[in-house]
Amino acid sequence: MTEQSSTAEPVAFTADDFATRQQRAAQAAHDAGLAGLLLTPGPDLLYMTGYAPVAITERITMLVIPADGEPAMIVPKLERPDAENAPGASTFQLLDWTDGSDPYEATAKLLDSAGRYAVSDSAWAMHLLGLQGRLASSYVSMTTALPMLRAIKDADEVGRLAAAGAAADQTYEEILKVRFAGRSEADVGADLAELLRQFGHSQVDFTVVGSGPNGANPHHEIGDRIIQDGDMVVLDFGGLKHGYGSDTTRTVHVGEPTEEEREVHDVVRRAQQAGFEAVRPGIECQEIDRVSRTVITEAGYGDYFIHRTGHGIGLTTHEPPYMVEGETHLLQPGMCFSIEPGIYLPGRFGVRIEDIVTVTPSGGRRLNQTPHEMAIVS
Repeated sequence: MTEQSSTAEPVAFTADDFATRQQRAAQAAHDAGLAGLLLTPGPDLLYMTGYAPVAITERITMLVIPADGEPAMIVPKLERPDAENAPGASTFQLLDWTDGSDPYEATAKLLDSAGRYAVSDSAWAMHLLGLQGRLASSYVSMTTALPMLRAIKDADEVGRLAAAGAAADQTYEEILKVRFAGRSEADVGADLAELLRQFGHSQVDFTVVGSGPNGANPHHEIGDRIIQDGDMVVLDFGGLKHGYGSDTTRTVHVGEPTEEEREVHDVVRRAQQAGFEAVRPGIECQEIDRVSRTVITEAGYGDYFIHRTGHGIGLTTHEPPYMVEGETHLLQPGMCFSIEPGIYLPGRFGVRIEDIVTVTPSGGRRLNQTPHEMAIVS
């Protein structure tokens, strides 16, 4: 598929797309010495089949992709009609089980009795325990065994992420026009959510509005604090558009900032830029973290950068690869992730700047385009 523009409606994924993904997954399992993959409702199953059950319940639904052989999915009989209508339904054998029967006995027939399988991180423990009671097979989490399974996006996926990023950019541009001083964080957060939907998001996942001292908490949840003149305000927001995620952060100031506030913001801006400039195929993920962190450390704020520099993004907001010390996977074209250094001064204020970036054959490309300079709001 060709890459979509930020405004184009993307073409739906086809059965051929899902078949290609399954074949790639089977090869990855084979190369890792696994008997196959066991995928349960969530991003892995959606990625491989286009199927998302209406409700995720205690009834087992599982796609088995063997390293050698044909994929098969077992579903509750009452959900079979929905599974039959999945975009990738023609790419696997569909089986079902009925209430009152033993679903684990039925599922066990699809597995190598002594094989080792990678399992979706979101799989229910009761389902693995049920299979363990009938087989000698063993299991390892998908992130542990095959962390890069969904990491390299094709052109259509990058197009969807670009569209989500463009919508987040439009949201930021509009939020700068609203009044901050005298309003609660919750009020501004509601504005962000409304704007994300206005610009095409089908789902809003988070709207962080960290004003003043609350900005020193990277995962602050919006509250009733009234934003005041002189506050630094961290805005971190995102969700899903065309099924793929947005996630961007900008830090604004209500009224004129102090020299210290300008300095801290500029250090974070330079750290973010340095991380972006380091992006290129063939370097380790941890190098992005090291480069950004060095800028902040050399400026004297190293103890106040308290999280990793970035995370992958796709069907979910947080997924491999991670830009963090110890992550030695090499960047490859098509990988998409955040670069979001920050400085957090307890009891005072925080600053974070975040863009989503995709790796290209020659370097990196930002999927967020709004300015990094500190915006002054009223």
